[in-house]
Amino acid sequence: MDDVEKPVKEKRPQQVYSLVVEVGRKAGDGLPEKATGAALLCYSSGVDEAEAVRETVAILKDADLSPLEVQGLGTLDERRAAGDEIGEEEVALMERALAENSVIVAQMTPFYD
Repeated sequence: MDDVEKPVKEKRPQQVYSLVVEVGRKAGDGLPEKATGAALLCYSSGVDEAEAVRETVAILKDADLSPLEVQGLGTLDERRAAGDEIGEEEVALMERALAENSVIVAQMTPFYD
């Protein structure tokens, strides 16, 4: 047997992605009674945006929400480069999502007909 070393996988760093998730209605979802759905602003950690989206959708489904569509807004650096103004509270929530390797729902905007 050869003593060939396996290549070491380079561990990609976690980043925080800002996502807007549109959710529909589902029994027990906790949305306001007459709402037809909602938009959630989430901060989710992941090695890439696809992983952040998968984790966010899974967590929202576990919370009895019905994710319909996800829009990625990018990382903090990408958003700043695009000209977004990001306040200290928002940065603090992003830092918390990274430190806890978690998904944070920062804002919920219900939809009404």
